[in-house]
Amino acid sequence: MSKKAAAPSGKAAATGKKVAAPKKAAAPKKAAKKSAPAKAVARKASASSAPAKATAKKTSASSAPVKTTARKPMPAKKSAPAKKAAPAAATLAKAPPAKAASAQGAPTKVAPAKPPRNESHTALVRRARRINRELAEVYPYAHPELDFENPFQLVVATVLSAQTTDLRVNQTTPALFGKYPTPEDLAAANPEEVEEILRPTGFFRAKTKSVIGLSKALRDDFGGEVPGRLEDLVKLPGVGRKTAFVVLGNAFGRPGITVDTHFQRLVRRWQWTDQTEPDKIEAAIGGLFPKSEWTMLSHHVIFHGRRICHARKPACGACPIAPLCPAYGEGETDPEKAQKLLKYEKGGFPGQRLNPPQSYLDAGGIPAPPLGATIPSASAPGAPAPDASAPGVPASAAPAPGSPAREAG
Repeated sequence: MSKKAAAPSGKAAATGKKVAAPKKAAAPKKAAKKSAPAKAVARKASASSAPAKATAKKTSASSAPVKTTARKPMPAKKSAPAKKAAPAAATLAKAPPAKAASAQGAPTKVAPAKPPRNESHTALVRRARRINRELAEVYPYAHPELDFENPFQLVVATVLSAQTTDLRVNQTTPALFGKYPTPEDLAAANPEEVEEILRPTGFFRAKTKSVIGLSKALRDDFGGEVPGRLEDLVKLPGVGRKTAFVVLGNAFGRPGITVDTHFQRLVRRWQWTDQTEPDKIEAAIGGLFPKSEWTMLSHHVIFHGRRICHARKPACGACPIAPLCPAYGEGETDPEKAQKLLKYEKGGFPGQRLNPPQSYLDAGGIPAPPLGATIPSASAPGAPAPDASAPGVPASAAPAPGSPAREAG
């Protein structure tokens, strides 16, 4: 055994790499064979050098070579785990910036008042009513934006407002009602003459047929008077639930919800409902508010939709209810840029009505000009003028693109 073990330990010397073992301290072959597994065991088990020392004591008679073999590979043992841990450390170092980036981007994506996913009906009612209270403070002068003096004028004007602006209707109806002031007069009118008057409103042939038809129905079935019941109003040609509720709420003082394009857009943005059909929207929103608030609720929402919460470019940065809006950030959030998107009284532009209520004028609202007339303040930078797309309007009075006169509804 001693002769075989007396051979120089070439493998041990080779294993030490940086350590060149002296010839006097040459270890036996068995020590070399067992020291290699000791390194493997030490690498897999832990960075502790205790197992290596124990193995060295068993495989060598002299303590000096054992200390040399056990101590010198230790730096290699510690450096190996450090190399393996480096990728993990790098990953951890990169993770915080990623989280920080997502946190920074959150305010632009998440609304300031985004409702919880499982919002209860009670919480929804409270949130919806709070928004309506805020809008009532912003628009205390909210009103129907069609000029009318009696229920007959209102029902005709509402029918004509389809697929056009209230402004254009208000500029057209003075000539219509000046020539045909009663249902009997309009029922006996020459369709071609009525068509010529209604031409600026668009779809004038279909609208002529509707207003003459409803005038005949009022004359023949209701004694020339506009009925004050929903079931009777919807029987008139060209009159649907939306028109009926406009007439009931503003001519008869009976509560109703007017679900027009602005109302539909805003109640979905505010997540009051996800319905898309007008009848279902009406039912869903009606369940959130007392019946006595339905008419003014409609005015508040429509006013806000026309002035600030536009379809394409909402002026989020100038919105008074931004902290309550789940859709905040869909439009321009910069206050200065958003201010330029405002329309009508808040932007210094004329409103929809030629004869608005006094409360509107007191709030700084400007009456709309008659058809073909120029606005007194048209010389001011950015002031719009009437649309020249209709016959009889001078080309010099054409509005700039994006002005209220060119916007729908």
